[in-house]
Amino acid sequence: MDPDILLIAGIVLAILSVPAMLSAFSEARAPRVATFTVVVAGCMIVYAVQTQPGGYTFKEVPEVFVRVVARFL
Repeated sequence: MDPDILLIAGIVLAILSVPAMLSAFSEARAPRVATFTVVVAGCMIVYAVQTQPGGYTFKEVPEVFVRVVARFL
């Protein structure tokens, strides 16, 4: 799989898991699914950075995001 897609999917999953974690903490529940989602997202991001020759910089992430979205539109 393309490392750009994995990077963006991991970032989006990590962002979407934040409300799930906050919801679980506010209701005094254990955030099991949210924690699993964060772990999977982190693994996706690490794998994408390791497989990309030269890795990614913070400046490249918005460009990669636009490139991935444009690929699907």
